[in-house]
Amino acid sequence: MSAFETDFEFDTDLLVELTEASGVPGYEDRIREIVRRELSAATDTVRSDAMGNVIGTLDGTSDYNVVVATHMDEIGFMVRHINDEGFLTMDALGGWDPRVLRAQRVTVHTDDGDLPGVIGSTPPHTDGDDSDEQSIEDVYVDLGLDAETVEERVNVGDLITMDQSTRQVGDHVTGKAIDNRVSVCAMVAAARQLTAPDVTIHFAATVQEEVGLRGASALGVDLDPDLAIALDTTVANDVPTHQAKEHVTELGEGTAIKLKDSGVITNPKVHRRLQSVAEETEIPHQLEILPSGRTDTAGFQTTHGAKPVGAISVPTRYLHTVTESVHHADLTATIDLLTAFLKSETGEHDYRL
Repeated sequence: MSAFETDFEFDTDLLVELTEASGVPGYEDRIREIVRRELSAATDTVRSDAMGNVIGTLDGTSDYNVVVATHMDEIGFMVRHINDEGFLTMDALGGWDPRVLRAQRVTVHTDDGDLPGVIGSTPPHTDGDDSDEQSIEDVYVDLGLDAETVEERVNVGDLITMDQSTRQVGDHVTGKAIDNRVSVCAMVAAARQLTAPDVTIHFAATVQEEVGLRGASALGVDLDPDLAIALDTTVANDVPTHQAKEHVTELGEGTAIKLKDSGVITNPKVHRRLQSVAEETEIPHQLEILPSGRTDTAGFQTTHGAKPVGAISVPTRYLHTVTESVHHADLTATIDLLTAFLKSETGEHDYRL
């Protein structure tokens, strides 16, 4: 049974499974198994590569190749040091704001199994107000165990993820790793709806996006696609601390068609066709201009060759926290647009500029 009972139009059970599972950059094993299972049921062949990217291929009637890429890693940590008292210090895997880490529950993934822990936060009775000066180096994990037991069970290099369940809050779904498991869910949903496409479609769940788009960059060389579409989350800063002119996207206003971010300017012919498909099928959508941040889209524009790229984004509040939030209608619109775009891709569109 799902963590919440809804009439949402997407697979909430799958989304909960994806978001609550753990998989930091370079160690996406648990997510990889879920993706393999789902793509095996929806595509003709499934394989993985030496980096851990998973590719499910749906054979088309032409040699034209489209890659749909969505990263499956989440930001997390690696154990850096164990002190004499048994407290752990961490090295960040991905971009963390240390302010959001205070007093959070975590899971330490060891060779002997998972251990629950908490990130320490000393009370103001003793420390005063030092919240603005904390850095990742100052954060420590308390396992509630004596130092000898910690030394026996935990090793430097063990992985740490945030401990958070996925829940419905009004019209929103909130939890950890919404970035980018919500897009993995959308990709699987689209793959399930496609049969006998005109073009060959590679549905790729990529690794190590949060530490430099590494999986997508390698995959772009290996697959050498004719067209690449990335799926990811994007900033929805439609909150009281930001003015309307600063909004990147707004929750409940539809899926986002990316025009640019700090790593890519999407191909105008690709994003215009995405807009055209959305308008023709009456799918709610908005345009995304992201001042800072990159996605797998940029990973497909490498020295291997010039590729037309586009991107569809799920608007998300509170990115890179344990309360990332998406509107259910925006996720449905994302699934609908990706599906409609792929169904209408014949391989005959000329994306050259």
